[in-house]
Amino acid sequence: MLLRILLFLIGFGLTVIGLTYMTLFLNYLTIGYTFKEYVNFIIRQFECYYVIIGFIIIFLSINMSGGEKNDIC
Repeated sequence: MLLRILLFLIGFGLTVIGLTYMTLFLNYLTIGYTFKEYVNFIIRQFECYYVIIGFIIIFLSINMSGGEKNDIC
């Protein structure tokens, strides 16, 4: 259970970091970049891959099996 919570928090943190960078890079649109150039730039930045990695870790932490449960009934 503790591992699942830890993985969820790590995934959440990576997702927030990646989305923060993507938001900061939106300023390139104001200096004349087109949306296509912006997306091309985002794809090449490693910091923006944190969003994908974070979502994968969150998905895995939610869908991990919890092991065998002992039911009383």
